[in-house]
Amino acid sequence: MATAEEASTALYVITDQLEEAITATKCHKCGCLQQTVEALAGTDVGRAELVTVLARARNVFLPKKYDCLGCAVCYPAIAANAFVEAYPDAGAGLDLCPTEEREERHGWPPLPGDYSVIRYGAPVAVCALNSEVIVKSLSEQKPEGLAIAGTMHTENLGIERVIKNVLANPHIRFLLLCGEDTQQAIGHLPGQSFESLFQNGLDERSRIIGARGKRPVLKNVSREEVEAFVHQVELVPMIGEQSVDVVSAQIRSCSERDPGSYPYSVRPTPVERIHAREPARLTLDKAGYFVAYPDPRRKHLVVEHYTNQGVMNCVLEGTSTGALYSEAIERRLLTRLDHAAYLGRELARAEHSLIAGAPFVQDAAPGELAPREPKDSCAADSPCGCAPALVTAESSSSSTETQDCRK
Repeated sequence: MATAEEASTALYVITDQLEEAITATKCHKCGCLQQTVEALAGTDVGRAELVTVLARARNVFLPKKYDCLGCAVCYPAIAANAFVEAYPDAGAGLDLCPTEEREERHGWPPLPGDYSVIRYGAPVAVCALNSEVIVKSLSEQKPEGLAIAGTMHTENLGIERVIKNVLANPHIRFLLLCGEDTQQAIGHLPGQSFESLFQNGLDERSRIIGARGKRPVLKNVSREEVEAFVHQVELVPMIGEQSVDVVSAQIRSCSERDPGSYPYSVRPTPVERIHAREPARLTLDKAGYFVAYPDPRRKHLVVEHYTNQGVMNCVLEGTSTGALYSEAIERRLLTRLDHAAYLGRELARAEHSLIAGAPFVQDAAPGELAPREPKDSCAADSPCGCAPALVTAESSSSSTETQDCRK
């Protein structure tokens, strides 16, 4: 039986999480919320202390559309867990939201990165810094208690991604920091910076106090998120440890003292997610168009530039994509960002062809061009809109006369 203080804390958590579900429209059609509310309503606590919030939750119910959305944070599940922990006798026979299976969960982690997901419901995350071999071994062994293992190379974006992904999983209560710290010669020290975050927090400029990394400033997480992270997770510092057996033993040790899922949620800093679509129309660059190809005999990349009337006005040659697109920009042969992106893509493909010795055919620029009269000279992004010229790796520019590109 819970003490008065434990019961008060549990009631706060249950009410807070149900309020979150009430404001989240996706929960209104979800069986997780409806099943939890009806189960709690049948208890003595539900008929007394929780009666108001349960009534408010019922008022937002809509016809059930799904049993579970697989959300990274499930408010009804957190409320149900808090109830069972505080009132084990009352919660033992209740048909609450199903217990999370210890397996990989769709939608978590929310942000991409260099990691291997083992299972959602486990309490331990491993950050192996620059030691990829630790991540590989752990992902193969899948020790009990391990949720995720990954590397981290920077003390700003890297730390921010760890914070975001951990906060999206309330089951994670331990973070093992092991492996070799990253690129110390050039000043990146994410491991030392991470330890400083737990020890000292942030200053008024969101810089990690005491961090010796090159740029330990967290711009993409809020102070609320940082504070929630350091409260949710216990840091286990093992920087320099490269033994997988030692790390696995620590994972088991942490798992044995798992305090359960973190009961307090935090609203993440919203970031707009945009689904990119293929362009419908191709707009010509007023400066002209390019034909790119590799010259395997001289180990060069070649770019011919044409006016939109089909007249070649120069040829650029170089050994790298960067040299060529930089030169094209410097000479003002590009006036559109989409054209610059297209040129970079085709140069990268041509460079791969040069290295691998594979044939190269320039792709058409994306989008549809309004039909025009056919011209004698065609290219992937030429004004005639024809298919790209068949330029292969066997082609050579040795017979092409290079002209002055300067405007």
